[in-house]
Amino acid sequence: MADHGEAVCRQVDGGITRVFGLFGKRWTGLIVATLMPGPVHFADLRRAIPGISERMLSDRLAELAATGLVVREVDAGPPLRVAYRLTEAGRAMEPALKELGRWAETYLADGGRCPERFRT
Repeated sequence: MADHGEAVCRQVDGGITRVFGLFGKRWTGLIVATLMPGPVHFADLRRAIPGISERMLSDRLAELAATGLVVREVDAGPPLRVAYRLTEAGRAMEPALKELGRWAETYLADGGRCPERFRT
């Protein structure tokens, strides 16, 4: 086992801290993944993510918009509809999210637990 002194344990990469500060919140990754193929209306987003409340979806979308990953677009209608799409920065997350999905299929496929063969 590697020797980790106190100084090493206190150092956390700033970029990783920012990523998990945003994507570590429940629902955020699912919202971004749902928006990857293109713009999605609010009601369709809610249906695509079982268990998320309208309030939580609205809050997460506002947070993603504030960070510059999502753009809110109002369709004049009638009826008035709101759609969300990823910005260039949001779309740039696609390779990382796909890689995380592949990792999960390999290492967390067993009901969200790492199979015994990978626990060494």
